[in-house]
Amino acid sequence: MAVKRIRLLGDPVLRTHCTRIRFPLGRAEQRLIIDLRDTLRDFRTRRGFGRGIAAPQIGITKRVIYISSLGAMINPRIVVRSRATFTLWDDCFSFPELLVKVKRNKKIVVEFYDEDGVRQTLVAKNDLAELLQHEIDHLNGVLAIDRALNSTYIILRDEYRHPVKKF
Repeated sequence: MAVKRIRLLGDPVLRTHCTRIRFPLGRAEQRLIIDLRDTLRDFRTRRGFGRGIAAPQIGITKRVIYISSLGAMINPRIVVRSRATFTLWDDCFSFPELLVKVKRNKKIVVEFYDEDGVRQTLVAKNDLAELLQHEIDHLNGVLAIDRALNSTYIILRDEYRHPVKKF
């Protein structure tokens, strides 16, 4: 329906614990899903990255995320986390010029509802597990910068691309 403005770091909506969506979906929830899809596609076209988006990133405090490879995931929750973890440089639409080194679980199990209100269970590993943890964090008012291994692991994207030589 429309490409929405991405809310940036400092916007209080990003720190909001989102509310569950009830079924059947109303017109507003259907529009929200389309807006998330369109905004994700637009951001990826303009900025060259992005695989998922959460409703608070467009100013809506509802528990829905949109993943480019999966579509809408409504009321998602992580029900199992592996003990095994890995670290990576994470980025976010809400602070596109920063990268944050975080630790994520290698494998998770997510329960969610599809657009028809059918309960689904997804086992996600590695990259997909990381992405889902990131997006579900958004629904709980948690940002990647909150998960930084320490403050030295928050850097400018340009520093990642072109590291400054240290003498």
